[in-house]
Amino acid sequence: MPSINVASASLKDLRVSVIIPAFNAAHFLPETIASVRHQTRPVHEIIIIDDGSKDDTEQIVGTLGKDIVYIKQNNAGVSAARNRGISEASGEFIALLDADDLWLPNKIEKQLQVFIDHPDVALVATDRADIDAQGARLLDSLFKQRGLYDFLSKLANTPIPQALSRLVQLNFIPTSSVMLRNSALTEVGGFDPCIRYGEDLDLWARMALRHAIVCIPEVLIHYRLHGNNATQATENLLLDLVHVMKNIRTRCAETLNKEGINADKLVAQSLWDLGYWYFISNQPFRAYKTFMESYKNNHSLRTLSYAQISLLPPGVLGILRRIKQKITN
Repeated sequence: MPSINVASASLKDLRVSVIIPAFNAAHFLPETIASVRHQTRPVHEIIIIDDGSKDDTEQIVGTLGKDIVYIKQNNAGVSAARNRGISEASGEFIALLDADDLWLPNKIEKQLQVFIDHPDVALVATDRADIDAQGARLLDSLFKQRGLYDFLSKLANTPIPQALSRLVQLNFIPTSSVMLRNSALTEVGGFDPCIRYGEDLDLWARMALRHAIVCIPEVLIHYRLHGNNATQATENLLLDLVHVMKNIRTRCAETLNKEGINADKLVAQSLWDLGYWYFISNQPFRAYKTFMESYKNNHSLRTLSYAQISLLPPGVLGILRRIKQKITN
């Protein structure tokens, strides 16, 4: 891949490879691809990785244009699918897009301008609005919902200070909004294929540890919420988030400490969330073990109390729950 000096390049010189993992998303793909085609700044290539779909994804892709690179693989998860697409990409920039999400027309143009203006930036994200399966608006702005819009607006498309510590406390970067510098992505490594939930935060943290990040405070994508969204598998999600926080602690503890964040507490909180899910799901032994692991990472009296309560007989637990409900109602 020939190297281009991004700082001195014009928008038309920069090549963007779009990576779209698809799993049983044939119904949404035509509209998603149309949103890529309608960009004010055309992309260099579109790569769709069919991650073992059982629907007619392959047939639908065949109707969307011969220029699309279509790769089919056995189901290996979204991280592996994205990595496969990235390995095939030839652009200086990688734009991520899920098969059911949509881009607004000037997304690519605005992101490339940020890269030209700030050669040290490796990741540019944008705000998102949420829509349902039929396209009806559900949320006007993720950044406003999470209390970040005013802060990001004041930055005016300049790098986020202490981006790493902000991200590990609240992941505010929508995956389908992200454009990455390919060279930086190669440097930090791709998505962790062992993680199916929270794989985005794992990568954003590695990026933020070494490189500058910008978030454009403008809705430039529509994120589609529907019954097939992967994040509904609660236990697996919480298990993977523990994995993510342990990864972040291993790689980033020193930097986080300098930014006032205790990495052990991040791990402890992720374990507490998992332990509480076991607790309310009537899995007392798993709850006890998970609470105790959380306690070892951060000596919290609350965590130790929940661990001990988990060992009480089921009848006693039921009484305590009813008492708590009466107190809180």
